[in-house]
Amino acid sequence: MAASFWRVGEAVVSQVRNPFLLSLRRGQASVTYAQSLLGAPETHLTTLGNGLRVASEQTNRETCTVGLWINSGSRWESEKNNGAGFFLEHMAFKGTKKHTQSALEQAVESMGAHLSAYTSREHTAYYMKTLAKDLPKAVELLSEVVHSSSLSEAEMEPQRGVVLRELEEVESNLQDVCLDLLHATAFQGTSLGHSVLGPSSNARTLTRQDLVEYINSHYKAPRIVLAAAGGVNHDELVTLAKQHFSDVSFEYEGDAVPVPSPCRFTGSEIRMRDDVLPLAHVAIAVEGAGAASPDIVPLMVANSIIGSYDITFGGGKHLSSRLARQASELNLCHSFQAFLSSYSDTGLLGIYFVTDRHNIEDMMHWAQNAWMNLCTTVTESDVARAKNALKASLVGQLNGTTPVCDDIGRHILNYGRRIPLAEWDARIEAVTPRMIRDVCSKYIYDKCPAVSAVGPVEQLPDYNRVRSAMYWLRF
Repeated sequence: MAASFWRVGEAVVSQVRNPFLLSLRRGQASVTYAQSLLGAPETHLTTLGNGLRVASEQTNRETCTVGLWINSGSRWESEKNNGAGFFLEHMAFKGTKKHTQSALEQAVESMGAHLSAYTSREHTAYYMKTLAKDLPKAVELLSEVVHSSSLSEAEMEPQRGVVLRELEEVESNLQDVCLDLLHATAFQGTSLGHSVLGPSSNARTLTRQDLVEYINSHYKAPRIVLAAAGGVNHDELVTLAKQHFSDVSFEYEGDAVPVPSPCRFTGSEIRMRDDVLPLAHVAIAVEGAGAASPDIVPLMVANSIIGSYDITFGGGKHLSSRLARQASELNLCHSFQAFLSSYSDTGLLGIYFVTDRHNIEDMMHWAQNAWMNLCTTVTESDVARAKNALKASLVGQLNGTTPVCDDIGRHILNYGRRIPLAEWDARIEAVTPRMIRDVCSKYIYDKCPAVSAVGPVEQLPDYNRVRSAMYWLRF
């Protein structure tokens, strides 16, 4: 996550009319939305001598989530080793130098804990949810999984089969396919165009040495954050970090410090026509802002104005999103969602939709029309609704220790600190219609988009027609 895929307006717009009326019930008492923001626990941050950062938020729960967030992912891979991070994620739980696979599994299960991991384009995470009293054991096991994995040759072959099966499963998920193709064409010729899982050819040929080199290149102390949320004491967590991670190296061999190459955006398209499929999956995007850009919050609000829609939604002409109302009244699509994927120095601002073959052209027209409205005619009411929906979405995404821990880990890697909800709220509240129009004109108006399409997409307009709809003639 590094890469952030904001999906705003889903399942929250109809439930939260005004976030300042949102209350958290505690017995007979209630806390307003504003009070809950100001009363949010502080995130403590400590840096060890080797550069590894320790961050935590204490909420006095009986459970906690603790994990390691690492600045590595498919963006840091070459064509030769693309997929190494994902393969390594699979190998990490297959035994360590102290524990066999079965012993590791028994240790986790005896705690009643849940151990998991994920890999994205810029980040890798290994985390465990457990009882707060078992925090020391959880940190010990995580240190083994990440820095003492056995990487057994005997386990690699079975895991190849598992990875290849996952690749097949992803190919059947047309949303994932469409968005991977969007990255491949938008960032063609750069590492951000790589998929997280990598090609099947690499999954068949990666060696143990490839994985060892990947660890030695990326799993360095300054690139790692030990994050925790829930029933955790920060001083105790720092002590545990010193005990288990002080020996993690911060040095590189020679000039081997990995630096991600700049990712150039290319306006282009890619189509995979398959008339056997019942529905077309289409995505259109322009280059967005990086995670730390001051433009990111206005773009989040703009994204919220577009919103999302599913054919199962009720409301029809009363839906708050203008594009959602048009989709419902004109029967344009089965679903759509606006998205904002933010990386360290760039991003994608787009709309993904699923429709039948006869409505592709109309849906594309109205989607681009919605973008042009953002650049020219966005209103106070549009912005007010979008800000409420976005605030509610941000609060809703942090319900539980695991999403909070993930938020901490990604924020420390992206920004060097945890941005509190009160600050997000203030930055969102400061957005005006003029800011939306200016920022969207900067990123959307008269820009060359990237387009990807999968399925019966014969009716998708020619790229030149799509490009010509990225501006309105003015008189």
